[in-house]
Amino acid sequence: MASLIDDMKGLLVRNRRLIIVAVCAAVFLGLAHEVLEGEMLKLDEAAYWLVVERLRAPWLTPVMEAFSALASPVILVTLLLMVVAFAPGRRPGACCALNLVLVVALNQILKQVVQRPRPEGFRLAEVSGFSFPSGHSMVAMAFFGLLVWMVWRYERDRAVRLGCVAAFSALAVAVGVSRVYLGVHYASDVIAGFCVSIVWLALYTRLVAPLLLRDDPSAAGHAGATADAPDAR
Repeated sequence: MASLIDDMKGLLVRNRRLIIVAVCAAVFLGLAHEVLEGEMLKLDEAAYWLVVERLRAPWLTPVMEAFSALASPVILVTLLLMVVAFAPGRRPGACCALNLVLVVALNQILKQVVQRPRPEGFRLAEVSGFSFPSGHSMVAMAFFGLLVWMVWRYERDRAVRLGCVAAFSALAVAVGVSRVYLGVHYASDVIAGFCVSIVWLALYTRLVAPLLLRDDPSAAGHAGATADAPDAR
């Protein structure tokens, strides 16, 4: 019995990327199906009650606006410049920039396919375009998620790695929550955006990012020992 459990654990670890992709893809497809049916999701009703009716407060609104701005073009360009200046790897800026461009393009394609109108009547910000999936959420998860992958790949110090992973993950989630708080997206838009970007990152970090970051001696000196960090030497 113990041997069987160990074998199952090993199988899950070896296939964790595939499992994450499958779960996120299933969640996205399920949400997209419900949205295309035209019904208000119970998830969206619950999130509206919690985030809009219960959490909105004058002091919190500027905070949420600041989180939302993290996925704006000006802030993203600034963050990209910081990546170019400080991140290891051969072409970290190009890696992050290409990731953002492709994610934005993917988001626009999905929005045109689903064409879900945005929430009405309780917005705190003026926006245009379709709602599903959330562009801010997709961009935040793709950008900060790639930074998580880069830190985990290159940083040797375990405390720094864990701290950066926690901080970048929290920022991505905060951007998504802010979009619901500001009334410009449903919760299902945000969750769908997160799921699409996680699937995208699983592919991007396997196929594209290692090609842009490999063969840099300075990066190799920072490489962490991770099981699925290809060419990290």
